[in-house]
Amino acid sequence: MKEHKQGLITPSSPSAGGEKPVVLITGCSEGGIGHAMARAFAARDCHVVATSRSLSSMSDLKNDRRFFLQELDVLSDSSVGGAVSNVLGHFGRIDVLVNNAGVQCIGPLAEVPVSSMQQTFDTNVFGAIRMIQAVVPHMASRRKGKVANIGSVTAQAPGPWAGVYTGTKAALHSFTDTLRLELRPLGIEVINIVPGGIKSNIANSAVASYNRMPEWKLYKPYEAVIRARASMSQGMKSTPTDEFAKEAVARILQNNPPAWFTYGRYSTIFRILNHMPLFVRDFIVRKAMKL
Repeated sequence: MKEHKQGLITPSSPSAGGEKPVVLITGCSEGGIGHAMARAFAARDCHVVATSRSLSSMSDLKNDRRFFLQELDVLSDSSVGGAVSNVLGHFGRIDVLVNNAGVQCIGPLAEVPVSSMQQTFDTNVFGAIRMIQAVVPHMASRRKGKVANIGSVTAQAPGPWAGVYTGTKAALHSFTDTLRLELRPLGIEVINIVPGGIKSNIANSAVASYNRMPEWKLYKPYEAVIRARASMSQGMKSTPTDEFAKEAVARILQNNPPAWFTYGRYSTIFRILNHMPLFVRDFIVRKAMKL
């Protein structure tokens, strides 16, 4: 094994002529869905490009030759372009792109700073589009590839206090449906992966983000329930991350993968809510969220 001079870990033998799929995943910090999916793809004998804004957040993968680690910030065109170029230079191809990088944003829409909203959309929506625009031309040249976008069940039945995050995931779902149609003639399959309540580190980042929010004025009486929303998906019965990753990876790798795959705690409930009349859904959500 040898170490790239920029600190990137290089497998002992680049997959020049192998048939192992080359999978690029964004947002692979330890403790998250992306990290678990990276391990699940590796267990399925794939070459895994695990990316994060910092190599230190993936340090447990550093000495495992199944992983090619890259620093990648989905907010930066140059970072995205550089990482994709490194991967193509090393492996010669990208077979699967998993857009997982994302951030939470908790608070009432009437008071959340617009700058916080913009950063969340830039990461969760436009970050995925940056990756797609960087990778798709290569896939199209081979007329082969898969793109999997990580959405959220919350977009199927939006509730209070997480409107920004839910809005980004609803946009990503819509974009994914469009991409599935637009990329098919280019030989590229598109899958919308829709997690339910999955154990991950998203609650930690959500709480940290929430602590930077201004003091609510209109919604001061709801402070406790708004703060609790940051960790709502991380209850005792949340689906283990490894379990979700194994199921999601199996669907992505299969021939003719499904257009949508949803799995995890609350996923059935949200599907049902999605089909309910709005007045019924609103009544249920208000009761659940103490509004």
